[in-house]
Amino acid sequence: MMGEALPKADLVQFVMKCYTMLIISGGWDMKLDIFDLSGKVAVVTGGNSGIGRAIAGGLAGAGASIVICARRFKLCQETCCEIEKLGVRAVPIRCDVTDASEVDNMIGTAVKKFGRVDILVNNAGVGESGKPVTEMSDADWDRVMNINARGVFLCSRAAAKEMMNQNSGKIINIASICSFIVMDDSAEYCVSKGAVLQLTKALALELARYNIQVNSIAPGFIDTPMTHQYLATQEGKRDIRNTPMKRPGQANELKGAAIYLASPASSFTTGSCILVDGGYMLT
Repeated sequence: MMGEALPKADLVQFVMKCYTMLIISGGWDMKLDIFDLSGKVAVVTGGNSGIGRAIAGGLAGAGASIVICARRFKLCQETCCEIEKLGVRAVPIRCDVTDASEVDNMIGTAVKKFGRVDILVNNAGVGESGKPVTEMSDADWDRVMNINARGVFLCSRAAAKEMMNQNSGKIINIASICSFIVMDDSAEYCVSKGAVLQLTKALALELARYNIQVNSIAPGFIDTPMTHQYLATQEGKRDIRNTPMKRPGQANELKGAAIYLASPASSFTTGSCILVDGGYMLT
């Protein structure tokens, strides 16, 4: 009768039957194939150290072939040697992301080596000058804006053209908590990372029709070669105290977000930003 409770044994049998039907129909995928990157090719700028190196290793661990791009070619080679121990191919390319011709060559070389580019991680970046705006030189401003903002534009433009031909692709931009907030003596850095966030949204809108997803990751205070010295200062220690988790993040802790955004798991996610900040933006 309607409204009568099933006996416990019948209820368990009913639930198990529904569960089995879901599995058979593909309703629940109990495997992690949705995160598998086998056969994919990922280009990681600034991939020879810090966050970029960690993300490259994470994508390789998920099965992707890797192209490591940076100005310091020897470090690119060393990183590729480490990545190939994971059983995937890795190719080093020297590239200055502020130079359009070098960027076009980087993407062209990746296509020649692997036949395609499926994933671009725009990670190359530099920190602020540490000066107030009134003391900042034109060169201080241009250096940060060129690498952090122009570089993302140039690399995305070159990679998007290939991805449009493939009718698929993933672009992951490394933004920052400074995409949302400002900090003392960091105007050029905050502006550059704000630009990355807005460019992510603009690209997501323009490229959605080509089945290309564009998203960003906003790290908080991550202990890397670029930030290690700052985190040891009084200001850096203050920032860690203001982080709810009371510690700096590690570069490896960005792998999960990157693999998600690079994989089929994020096929309906675009224009989004994932915070990896230990809760800093909650304060």
